[in-house]
Amino acid sequence: MFKKLVVSFAIAGLALASAATHRVTLFEEASVNGQTLKPGDYKLEVTGDKAMLSRGKQKVEAPVSVLKAASKYSSTSVRYNNGEGKFKVQEIRIGGTDTKVVLDATADSAAGGR
Repeated sequence: MFKKLVVSFAIAGLALASAATHRVTLFEEASVNGQTLKPGDYKLEVTGDKAMLSRGKQKVEAPVSVLKAASKYSSTSVRYNNGEGKFKVQEIRIGGTDTKVVLDATADSAAGGR
C-alpha cells in the first residue's frame, strides 16, 4: 500500500513538473487557434505539444512546437503574423529561458472556419 502511494505521488510530481507556466502580455488583439484574444496579461501553460493561454474565464488551447534557441531570451515577447489585416499569434519567446513556443498555423486556419 505504501509503495503504491509513493509511486502515485511521484507520477503526480512528474506530471506537474512537465507543465511549464509563464506570464505573457499581448499588446494587440490577436487570434489563437481561431479565438480572438484582447490585449492584456495571460497565463501560458505548456504541456508537451499543447499550450493553453488563459485570462480569467477565457481559455484557448492550441497545438505547438517547443523549440530551443542558441541563447536565452532577455524578455518574453510575442511575434505576430499579420494576415488579412488581423493579427495571429505566431510564436512566444519566453524571457529568461532559451524556449520558443511556435503555434501551429494550420490549426489556426482550420479553426477559423468554425
